[in-house]
Amino acid sequence: MNFVGIAEEDVEKVYRRLDTEAAKGGYNLNPDVEFTKNLVRGYMKNEQRYGYPSCPCRLASGKKEEDLDIICPCDYRDPDLAQFGACYCALYVSDAIKSGQQKTIPVPERRPPRSERSKAKAVRIISAVAGPAPALAFPVWRCRVCGYLCARDGPPDTCPICYARKDRFERFM
Repeated sequence: MNFVGIAEEDVEKVYRRLDTEAAKGGYNLNPDVEFTKNLVRGYMKNEQRYGYPSCPCRLASGKKEEDLDIICPCDYRDPDLAQFGACYCALYVSDAIKSGQQKTIPVPERRPPRSERSKAKAVRIISAVAGPAPALAFPVWRCRVCGYLCARDGPPDTCPICYARKDRFERFM
């Protein structure tokens, strides 16, 4: 991949930020520092290209609304970690992989094809507006990455659990 225009000091800064955020959220970055920094370079390149940090191992459409599920950390990180010990691109790994007790294995793509994603989105929208909702003082917002729920006028700027950005929240109720 071409990483022209990405300064190494910026890569180091983003790497340290991601590592700190991962640790605060109970996650681990891959202990292979050079491998991980290459993923960070891809993350940064995608952010330059599209304006959002889509997964460095997936092809983004360039349309943020279509790619919300693959903005890093992606919606599939936690299920992949639970089942395989690493996320699809192996940026995030389990304690066992970090400590060397387990090796990374290829993680199959969990992201559904575009046609199925469109159907799932339609179901979520219909579910959100169908039927009487309970009377709540505030709407409930759900982080699509980790499932964190909060009741307030709008979603938080950053998820306090996984540090996903505001645009990764969806109205839950």
